[in-house]
Amino acid sequence: MRRTPKIFLSMACGLFLCASAPARAAEVVFAQIASQSNPASIDNAKGLTTGIQVYFEALNAKGGVNGNKLKLEVHDDGLQAKNMVELTGKLIDNPAIVGLVGFLNTAGMTMLAKENAFGKGAIALIAPMQGDKNVVEADNVFPLRSGYADEIDALLKEAKTWGKDTVSIVNMNIAFGPILAELAQKRATDLGLKVVSRSVVDFSPDAQAASVSAAVKSVVAAHPKAILVLAAGMPAFEFIKAVRAVPEGLGQIYGLSVLRHSDLIAITGVNKARGIVLSQATPYPFTSTKPVITEYQAAMKAHDPKAALSFSSLEGFLGAKIAAEAVRRAGANPSRERVLGALKTMQEYNLGGISVNYSAQARKGWGGVDLTIISATGNLQK
Repeated sequence: MRRTPKIFLSMACGLFLCASAPARAAEVVFAQIASQSNPASIDNAKGLTTGIQVYFEALNAKGGVNGNKLKLEVHDDGLQAKNMVELTGKLIDNPAIVGLVGFLNTAGMTMLAKENAFGKGAIALIAPMQGDKNVVEADNVFPLRSGYADEIDALLKEAKTWGKDTVSIVNMNIAFGPILAELAQKRATDLGLKVVSRSVVDFSPDAQAASVSAAVKSVVAAHPKAILVLAAGMPAFEFIKAVRAVPEGLGQIYGLSVLRHSDLIAITGVNKARGIVLSQATPYPFTSTKPVITEYQAAMKAHDPKAALSFSSLEGFLGAKIAAEAVRRAGANPSRERVLGALKTMQEYNLGGISVNYSAQARKGWGGVDLTIISATGNLQK
């Protein structure tokens, strides 16, 4: 059998651009820091990562963006603030990273915001799982989810609608707790609601039990029609468990999106969690009420069919969609600078029934709040 000389093949490929050797698509790399090893963050972290990767995979399967493939690089900080700060510094120093997406760690992001890390590093942080205005309003942060203030407003309006005109506020003593308690006090007054007691639960394990007991006593004495819990993690769970154990604590409880209902049920039991209303800073993912929810559900089924639908995976999916749009607007050769510039001039971007709005003057996320209630079976219903 006669063989074609290699030199001829080489010349032919050079002249006619051999179909057997297509140009390799460039990778556009985003980085995420979210701990999948810490029990307190593992579920949300996995959900965020799944949503981002599913969107990127669905997009890459269609050819990517301007011929580029999108890739996610995931890092685990153990939910330790110092680790997040150190990892972020390394990512900023890596020119291959065009942007950051889906960060999870309140303490770490608070430190980064105070240091103006994203502004000094000239890098975008897209859709962090965070509602604290000090973080989401920091330089080069582009939020997706609604802020805590939006959630509080929605919960208090719901209380007023149902005639719950006396409210007890219970907040944790760290992070967003004290600031949101003051905000809730003011907003309740504006709405014509009366705050009949305010209590603080201590995040410190040594003081937690005593503070929970004191908070329950305060609520019992005040006889509120509604209890607004501005806390997360064990302080919130232990307070709800304790207050539900007394007749005066069987009234309506309202909580923020950070109060994870699955953990709440695991610690308090379904009977005590039943009927609690939780605000959600991202859209309801289980019913196709908007085009982007339909898109999300179809992509999850196609690219990660074993993964359950969740608020966190939808949040990651939407964050990835914003990142991809920034890459598209950045042109054929997206760089960190061009991606950041695209986000700063994005203006209103409709993701499919919900919108964000970014400009050099202001960066606003979705802004809506969905209210959910824990059912008798422990599910979240809208």
